[in-house]
This record gives sequence, structure tokens and C-alpha cells, in this order.
Amino acid sequence: MYSLKNMILFVLVITVSPLVGQISADSVAAYVESIQKQRQGKNIKLMYGEGTPLTPEQHKVFKGLHYFGPDINYRVTATLEKSEKPAIVEMRTSTERAPEYIEYGTVQFEFEDNQYSLKVYQSKKMQDANPNDSTLFIPFRDETSGDETYGGGRYVDCLLPASGNTLILDFNTAYNPYCAYNPRFSCVIPPEENRLPIAIKAGEKIYEKH
Repeated sequence: MYSLKNMILFVLVITVSPLVGQISADSVAAYVESIQKQRQGKNIKLMYGEGTPLTPEQHKVFKGLHYFGPDINYRVTATLEKSEKPAIVEMRTSTERAPEYIEYGTVQFEFEDNQYSLKVYQSKKMQDANPNDSTLFIPFRDETSGDETYGGGRYVDCLLPASGNTLILDFNTAYNPYCAYNPRFSCVIPPEENRLPIAIKAGEKIYEKH
């Protein structure tokens, strides 16, 4: 009898899209394993990490976060278009806080034969602390928001390309803001321009109080 892991790998192998090109079964297996390790690491961080958003009551019943199964079709190649003059903007949050972000540009990507675009940002606070930080921050909503995923939207991070303007946008790593677990936290609200008209069935699902 096939194990659940083998069944997942089989589905992934036969459904790989042209977006990610030809990929071997071993590569898919390694990718799935890396995603699972990331998710296990987040569970450990929420349980034992300093600054965890979980309350003592939540700790008592926490059994791990819920995710869509890893799907390599949601790991897409995107084109980065940098703004000629990146503006510093104040982002709306779930509280009165208005953190400053650098509106770095946009990423353009194709999914299921359609083109989409998302605004990308850099935290001004993080850039001031480390100008070499290459993390791009993408807050977004999609058709799963408020149903299968957190209604306030999710975040996905990616890295600036070392050269050129092509980067990897991996929705399997999409994660919830801390206010999804605890409303006392202040979280960035995705801008209207970052509302995708499709269901991104990848990454972290809505937090369930066990």
C-alpha cells in the first residue's frame, strides 16, 4: 500500500506545469521535504520561540498549523519591475500603527495561462538596520481569503535576484500574520492592488483553535 507521502509525490510529479519546466521525481521529493521542514520549524517556533504570538491558553491545545499540501505549480518564476523612484509609504495595519515600507516595484507572473501582478515592498526599518537585506515583502489576498485562509490576507517573502530581474515566487511558503493567531498583534493589511482574482491553494491555511 502506498504511503500518504508517496501519493503526494506521485500527484506532484504528474501535475507539474510548464511554469517550472521539467523536474525529476528526486527534485520534487527534495522540494517537498524542504517545505515540510520549514513548516515543522514554524510549529516549533510558535510553541517555544521567544515572542510567540500564542497565548498560554493556546499553547495548551496547540497541535500545529494547517497547510495546503505542497504543490510545485505554485512555485512560479516571476519578473521583477523595479520602480524608477521607489516611494516610502505608510502601510495600513490592523491597528493604528502605520509602519513605513519602501514600495520597491512589482512582480509579474503567469499562472494557468493568465498574467498577474503584485506590488512588492521592503521594510524601511529593516533596510535602515541592514541596507544589504535582500528580502522582498508581498502582502496579498486571494479567493481563499476569509474561507480557507485568513481573511486579513497572507504574506509571502522572496529574495532580490543576484543579477537580472527574474526571481522565484513560492506561494507554498505563504504565511499568516501574527494577528491571525492573536488580535493583540498589529499586522500589515494587503493593499487593494494585491488582491488576486484567483484561489491560491498553497501555503498556510486559516488558524484553527484546537
